Amino acid sequence: MAALYRKYRPQSFEEVVGQEAVVRTLSNAIGTDAVRQAYLFAGPRGTGKTSMARILAKCLNCTQGPTTTPDSNCHACRAIAAGTSLDVIEMDAASQRGIDDIREIRDRVVLQPVEGRYKVYILDEAHQLTDAAWNALLKLIEEPPPHLVFVFCTTDLSKVLPTVRSRCQTFVFQRPRLQDLVKVLRQIADAEQIEAPDQALALVARSGRGAYRDAVSTLDQLGSATGNQVTVQSVLELLGTVEEEALFRLCDLVIDRDTAGALTYVEELSERGHDLGRLVLDLIEHLRQLVLAQHLGDVPESAATSEEARERLQAQANQLEEATVLRLVDLLAVAVDDMRQGGDPRLPLELALVKVTRPASDLSRESIAFRLERLEQGAAPAARAAPAAPPAPTPDAAAEPEPVPEPQPVPVSVGAPALELSQLQEAWARTVLPAVEERGGIPTASLLREAHPAELSGDTLTLEFPPSAQFHLDLARDPKNANLLADALYDVTGRRLELVFELGEAREAPPADEEPAGEERILELLKDTFDARERED
Repeated sequence: MAALYRKYRPQSFEEVVGQEAVVRTLSNAIGTDAVRQAYLFAGPRGTGKTSMARILAKCLNCTQGPTTTPDSNCHACRAIAAGTSLDVIEMDAASQRGIDDIREIRDRVVLQPVEGRYKVYILDEAHQLTDAAWNALLKLIEEPPPHLVFVFCTTDLSKVLPTVRSRCQTFVFQRPRLQDLVKVLRQIADAEQIEAPDQALALVARSGRGAYRDAVSTLDQLGSATGNQVTVQSVLELLGTVEEEALFRLCDLVIDRDTAGALTYVEELSERGHDLGRLVLDLIEHLRQLVLAQHLGDVPESAATSEEARERLQAQANQLEEATVLRLVDLLAVAVDDMRQGGDPRLPLELALVKVTRPASDLSRESIAFRLERLEQGAAPAARAAPAAPPAPTPDAAAEPEPVPEPQPVPVSVGAPALELSQLQEAWARTVLPAVEERGGIPTASLLREAHPAELSGDTLTLEFPPSAQFHLDLARDPKNANLLADALYDVTGRRLELVFELGEAREAPPADEEPAGEERILELLKDTFDARERED
């Protein structure tokens, strides 16, 4: 029995889904007798390039044609569909990629078609042909016999020689929309009497990543594994995918800043056997849809498979701050990098959830910038809600002397986050000095490694150097180095700090009359401290 993706391969232009532009152009070319000698079909795997090439061959060689609606019943159509036609030659360029294979083609193309009007050569994975093979084909592509048509199919258009592309009509196949893929799966499931709810088919379609063949093959496997009784749980068990509800719930926990709940839910998903690596990828895709909804004002049609999911996506896009979504995507990208290197994605996923739900626990520059953005977003509505200025005083009132207001203390870095000396000391070597280096101050960062934050009073930061580092202190006071450090501190803390450089106090030296402990004293200390005994040999 043939695999489902072969059994339900489209046999006419009307059965092709998701490639309307390609179908329209080829149909017009056939209808106006403007068929070209070479076509180049490019696009991701499983999007129907070879199937489209076969349909084109059927349209050209059908006994009713050339026609855009081949009858599929004549001998030529049935032979092309079965892959046994002598006039349609399919070659795999991955294994037949050398100049000798191309010479064989050149020797055969002079022969007339056996029963059709055209000889059609379909070269799959054409980008794997060698440069010598392409060069041997150039003349044949440019000036072929009138009965010859080439169709080159490739998944990597950039590897095809520009001289070849200029001699071909190029069609770029698009990935199908999620709704189109679900529609195709539903038609196949009904024809094969496979019982599957729409939610299960949506998960299968999403796992196909825009490839018809992958999605249909997965449905075929599920039908065999479940006895044609496909459920959402069976899809999750087979593919390791995460249902939409889990993604919505994780984002709801992020909205609520529920760190414990998010970590507990990850633990629950792990115990239920979910692939946490797949969870990271699916969560990134979910966040991408939220970003699109936030910037487009509406959920794209391809982002949801049902109206209920569309409404929930829009609601979460309104509740989640844009800065939070972008920050979480950046943190999850670390988990993706770890997975590519063979690491376990669980710890990076948990750290991402902790950092995004508790920003104060992260002292990195990115986290501080994220907190500053949140403060600015919160300050903007407050500024808009500020009371209007009082009306101008009347002449009588202006004549009266106004009371002199009491001096108010100047607020410290209005709008900036609170900063403590302990936080600055902890972030000094890990965050501040790298920020100086990024600004091009590698020598400045080197001399500042001798210093440490000693005191923070308001917006004045005192940096203390060792007593023996007078030279480094003098260099740090240079305006160029001081300004570089001030700018780096502003990047990290969001506050413009005034810098004071000082030498630390020298430690008290031991009394001059105190002699270093001798061997006998050291032995006594060892005996008293460790209950040691001398060993006699």
